[in-house]
Amino acid sequence: MNKIDWDSLRKAAMESQANAYAPYSHFRVGAALLADGRIFQGCNVENAAYPVGICAERAALAQAVSSGCRHLEALVLVTDSPATPCGMCRQALVEFNQELPILMVCDKLEAQATLGQLLPDPFVVE
Repeated sequence: MNKIDWDSLRKAAMESQANAYAPYSHFRVGAALLADGRIFQGCNVENAAYPVGICAERAALAQAVSSGCRHLEALVLVTDSPATPCGMCRQALVEFNQELPILMVCDKLEAQATLGQLLPDPFVVE
């Protein structure tokens, strides 16, 4: 997990968290994804029809992919209480990098893991 500017990613994720739309859960999430040397931000966007919402991680992933970036290098996730990416986000990210380094931030607490540690037996098509 070296050569990654974690401070810039953390700052970008915190900025995104401020834009989260979470009127139902009040659980604001911000994400910053480093892909092909560029930072892509995302926040959670809830909807009254629950499955229509999108997580911050997948919002950032969609921006990266729609910009032509496929090489995921690192992810920072910022939440109000300790959390890891949900299963759906883990599966979406594993498509691009099974060992993606992830920094999870909540107040002054930080934890690091790889996507492989969080999703040890992913569904992949070879």
